[in-house]
Amino acid sequence: AGSVTAPMPGTVLDVKVAPGQAVNAGDVLIVLEAMKMENEITALAAGTVDTVPAAKGATVNAGDVLVTFK
Repeated sequence: AGSVTAPMPGTVLDVKVAPGQAVNAGDVLIVLEAMKMENEITALAAGTVDTVPAAKGATVNAGDVLVTFK
């Protein structure tokens, strides 16, 4: 259980996971554009995706929850 939050404000360019999907540590979850750079937000540990509150095209602030895990 846990969540991954946005490390900086930006725009969600792509969502690489869906609820119920198993991920391993290091897998790309979200691609976030900040300051004209693409940043890959990765899983810190293996787990199963519970929810994906971040949607493609959404603007997020630092600390916003992007993905939660079961």
